[in-house]
Amino acid sequence: MRRCDWAKSELDKAYHDEEWGKPLHGDDAIFELLILETMQAGLSWSTVLVKRENFRQALDGFDYHLIATYDENKYTELLENKGLIRNKLKIKSIINNAKAFLNVQKEWGSFDDYLWSFVDGKPILNKFKEISQVPAKTELSEKLAKDLKKRGFSFVGPVTCYAFMQAAGLTNDHLMDCDFRN
Repeated sequence: MRRCDWAKSELDKAYHDEEWGKPLHGDDAIFELLILETMQAGLSWSTVLVKRENFRQALDGFDYHLIATYDENKYTELLENKGLIRNKLKIKSIINNAKAFLNVQKEWGSFDDYLWSFVDGKPILNKFKEISQVPAKTELSEKLAKDLKKRGFSFVGPVTCYAFMQAAGLTNDHLMDCDFRN
């Protein structure tokens, strides 16, 4: 089977084949992906995937309602967890982003509705032939990043937002010859 060039390891291939670029809906799944993407900043996606189950366990199944209530003791516990990416600012951002996520839900009814409003509810289908053509960020990811930051989110720059948009299927960047292109 032909895949996008970036899917090299078995874990990457499984993620590429089963998740990446498929339109993702539901606030629970979207929150998990948002947190994982913010953890990736400055790292490889493979590093995050390897730690995904550790994050799931340490973060109460990515329950943003619980995460928003984490106190200093829980923050310290997360920082000491060797199975996580132990960056102080990133760990703080998990708690901060859970609170901001809840605020968006209050305003929009769901984070899903908010997020998909950036693409009018339907994925952008790009037609890249080579991985070198895929941008690191776009005007739309810059717009999303700016709006998220305005709403109190952290670690959501335009590059992170574009990776999040790709992963959540807001943009379909599977290469044209990829057998997993929708």
